[in-house]
Amino acid sequence: MKKDRKPQFETMAIHAGYSPKNHHDSLTPPIYQTSTFTFSTMEQGARRFAGMEDGYIYSRLSNPTVEVLEERMAILEEGEAALAFGSGMAAVSATLIGLTKKNDHILCSKGLYGCTYGLLQLLKEKYQINYSFSELSAADEILSNIQENTTCIYIETPINPTMKVIDLALVARIAKEKGIKVVVDNTFLTPYLQKPLTLGCDLVIHSGTKYIGGHGDVIAGIIVGSQEIIDYLKRTTQKDIGGIISPFDAWLLLRGIKTLAVRMDRHCENAEKLHALLKNHPKIKAVYYPGDKGHPDFKMMTRQMKKGGGVLSFEIDGTYEDAVKFVNALKLIPIAVSLGDAETLIQHPASMTHSSVPEEARLKMGISNQLLRLSVGLEAWEDIWEDLKQALDSL
Repeated sequence: MKKDRKPQFETMAIHAGYSPKNHHDSLTPPIYQTSTFTFSTMEQGARRFAGMEDGYIYSRLSNPTVEVLEERMAILEEGEAALAFGSGMAAVSATLIGLTKKNDHILCSKGLYGCTYGLLQLLKEKYQINYSFSELSAADEILSNIQENTTCIYIETPINPTMKVIDLALVARIAKEKGIKVVVDNTFLTPYLQKPLTLGCDLVIHSGTKYIGGHGDVIAGIIVGSQEIIDYLKRTTQKDIGGIISPFDAWLLLRGIKTLAVRMDRHCENAEKLHALLKNHPKIKAVYYPGDKGHPDFKMMTRQMKKGGGVLSFEIDGTYEDAVKFVNALKLIPIAVSLGDAETLIQHPASMTHSSVPEEARLKMGISNQLLRLSVGLEAWEDIWEDLKQALDSL
């Protein structure tokens, strides 16, 4: 390989951030399952605590297995550094608490994960950190929603579960002019399909539980950004609040990342096929999928996303009771929250992932009682469709 040629994503997902030579020639990164590390002398321990010497102290502060994960994710997102957490919400909490103070304001995309909404409400009630929502659809509209005390713009794109796409380059340009940090939840797409940092955003958050892990067997979160911001969050909200990831869970994510590109291609291919079939079914009122050429944000999607992703949402043409009947009639597809697993999963946002959002706010987000979210898995698409069709036919 030429020295000036950058390896492709699929190659970096397997090799980046790790050298077997530094780990007793182990092909796979070892699991350093230890809570603390020993010092050769008392003076060495003092130097490490003072920051005068590199080295490990305590796994809440740093761990070799976790560091491989952080370096690999930073490289894949094209950021300078990363931090791994014990859950996606630990990452979200550390970020929003770290970027704000009393009386600050957070501007959010119009649609958020239910627990993120709950965190914002907690910050407002306990610490007077306010928040509001914006369509983030045009420069004038964004500027009209920015307040004097806005310190952070928090974005989901595609928005969960309405699948609306936000123009990240536009938001980042306006935010930079105002000195405001832009945080993007990139869970739905992973760095394989979208790289917000390259579009001018400041921080990327992942629920590593989803596509990064990919197998439904780990809870984790990741932040990627500049070295300066990551260092600040590492020595403050991560260290002091303590939502760190275990070495074993970091190892599980490293295992999952190796097949990320292959899995995402299959997730997207299946989602594209199922979207086309659902869209033409008489029992379906609407399908929301960014890869749909008829989607209002399709052109924008093609500018900042590689593909449409593996998640789609659709509304049953009927009542809430019809939605319940349809879901309960499924045989192959499990009813479960989360996404990005090998298994196709279905859930009802209004009563599950977004149940903590008040009904009025939820409806403004576009989350009706007939809306269902489908995380398309890796099964044969024909088998997924057969199950969806027989359940629809039961209505």
